Amino acid sequence: MKILVTGAGGQLGSELKDLAAQYSTDSFVFVDRDEMPLDKLDRVRTVLADVQPDIIISGGAYTAVDRAESEPDLVDVINHLAVEAMAQWANANDRKLIHISTDYVFQGTSAAPLKEDEPTHPINVYGLTKQKGEVAITDSGADAVIIRTAWVYSAYGANFVKTMIRLMGEREEISVIADQVGSPTYAHDLAKAILDIIYTDKWQAGIYHFSNEGEISWYDFAVAIRDLKGLNCKINAIPTAQYPTPAKRPKFSLLDKTKIKAQFGVAVPEWKESLKRMLEKLG
Repeated sequence: MKILVTGAGGQLGSELKDLAAQYSTDSFVFVDRDEMPLDKLDRVRTVLADVQPDIIISGGAYTAVDRAESEPDLVDVINHLAVEAMAQWANANDRKLIHISTDYVFQGTSAAPLKEDEPTHPINVYGLTKQKGEVAITDSGADAVIIRTAWVYSAYGANFVKTMIRLMGEREEISVIADQVGSPTYAHDLAKAILDIIYTDKWQAGIYHFSNEGEISWYDFAVAIRDLKGLNCKINAIPTAQYPTPAKRPKFSLLDKTKIKAQFGVAVPEWKESLKRMLEKLG
């Protein structure tokens, strides 16, 4: 089996690369923006035709949420049209696709964990383009699994955990938003879930949710990072209104993981346990 992974240099791609070594009987092809630039649709189609993957893991995306507000056309090509091209190729060639989407397809006004059939209503450019990517996959007829995830972090790349560690090492006091609620996702856990889905005999196309178990705010997350690292920094809880950003964020994006657990039997670790494992890896 040949598996093509886009976004090879990102957090998820890096974790998939680590885990791929355990599947030596299969061939993994990792491509990043140099090998397969997602803003060049002809190149996307050429790479697919050359590699001929049995499964595409679509992990690459434009994820700079605030910058996306000023580059909507570019973001749409990467998060929507490139995904559409992959889905159409997968459908035409009878191959499978696993695509990573986001909690940002939701408006964020719910009070209960979000199920897969909850109406989507993005409130920023990034979320809108990711939603359009989901719709393009569905419309293509591809045999595809779409996994929405949230608050991704890893020992690789830039992310909230590493930013908090740096800031708390530099400052005596920081402020973190306390009224945006969800659950973080350790990219290693997501990568393992993806591979479990690929190697299960229970493949079922559709939309699924995956993040770590638990319900916290960004403030709660920051406090846990500080305490686990033994840092000495005062953390102030502030409302979103005190930290304006170009892109609006959903206030509530806790994902319900019932469906992915029931269908594929994947493990969904508790968020703090995963944070501990990431910090150990980080050293």
